Amino acid sequence: MSSWIDLVGYLAALTVLVTFCMNTKMPLRGLAIVSNVLFILYGIGGHLYPVFLLHAVLLPINILKMVQLWPEVRRINGKPTITERQRCQP
Repeated sequence: MSSWIDLVGYLAALTVLVTFCMNTKMPLRGLAIVSNVLFILYGIGGHLYPVFLLHAVLLPINILKMVQLWPEVRRINGKPTITERQRCQP
């Protein structure tokens, strides 16, 4: 029987596989963040420190990229960004 840490590792690997099948950036980044968190748990629980370190570095990068994408997504959806709202106010 697999331990819970093995299940977390398999789930983390599955999330990476799914990200490779995605076409849109925002959901891809969201799932990549979930993957990073799962791999961090897997790395800590399994004493796999290179895995932990890699995903501890990738997590803030993925969060930053997602934050940077947010204005583009709002523009595509026809919603004003914060800067556009500030320009429209008297």
